Formats: sequence, C-alpha cells, structure tokens
Amino acid sequence: MQTIKSHFTEAHQILQSFLDNDDNFINIAKAGDVILEAIKTSNKIISCGNGGSMCDAMHFAEELSGRYKHDRKALPAISISDASHITCVANDYGFDQIFSRFLEALGQPGDVLFAISTSGNSQNILNAIAVAQQKNMKIIALTGKTGGKIASLCDIEIRAPYSEFSDRAQEIHIKVIHSIIDYIEKKMLLNDDDTL
Repeated sequence: MQTIKSHFTEAHQILQSFLDNDDNFINIAKAGDVILEAIKTSNKIISCGNGGSMCDAMHFAEELSGRYKHDRKALPAISISDASHITCVANDYGFDQIFSRFLEALGQPGDVLFAISTSGNSQNILNAIAVAQQKNMKIIALTGKTGGKIASLCDIEIRAPYSEFSDRAQEIHIKVIHSIIDYIEKKMLLNDDDTL
C-alpha cells in the first residue's frame, strides 16, 4: 500500500513545485497566444513526441480539431502519428528523421511546432526543431528534467520539475496541454471572433 501511495505523494510534490513557479503560467499563456495568432493567420499547429509523449501530442491535436469543453470552430492541428509515415521514414531514412521529414513536407512559415520530450534531448525532436527553424515556424516545447538541448532552441519552453523518470513529467504535461487548450477556447469565446 505504501508503494502505491508513494506515486501520489511524489506526484503531489512535483505538481506543487510546478505551482510555485509563476513563470510556468506566464509561459502557458504565451503558448496559447502564439497558437491563437497562428490560427488567425490561417496557419496550423503540428505536434509530435515519442511513446507516451506521442499520445499526448495526439491528444493535444484532437482536442483542437475536435473540441475540449466548448463548442467553437475546428482548429487546424495535426499530430505526426501516422504509422505508415513513421515506418516508411524510419525504414528509409532512420528513426531520427520521422518528425523532421513530415515538417519538410507540410510545415509552413507561421505554423507552430508543438514538441514534447520529457528528457529534452530526443534526437528526432531536435531534428524537427531544426526544420521548423529553417521554415520560420514558432516552436513550443514541453520538456522535463533540465530541459536538455531543446530548452535553448524553442520560442517557449514549459518544463516539468525535475524527476528521475518520465511518468511525473508526463503528468505535468497533460495538465499543461489541457490548460493551453482551455486558454485558447476561453479567449475565442471572450473575443466572440468568428474569424478564428
């Protein structure tokens, strides 16, 4: 029982550490504003991640193209998660190119790359960021641990407090994702802007 409870105790401590840093909430608002600006200019959001972070990237995109809590127009978001694309590129070019190759094909200036890496060092995410920079895309990253190499390469970094394993970071990331989407929906409703 104590082992089970320790998961929740540790998660509570990590969440409290995140809550204690107001910069996290400033960055969440900034991320929401960057995404809203992209939508206003008819651009799109492309999300990516590995493993559980891919699931989070998919969840982020479908909540935007579908809905979160409020009825509003569908928003242009897609995750890089098509199995045929991933296996084709991994087979022909290597796993490190699965996200960057997609961005080479579909990324446009003004689009937003929403990249998730709990280590901050995933090579395929770093390669995607390099392509996004070349294409003048905005880059929002969710990271963990020390932020890794990704921390200095993105426009906005939202970092989960340090933890040894990825599960605690992923728990923070899903809360951040929901907060960003909620921020976007509420801004849209507040502005009552049909052009979004």
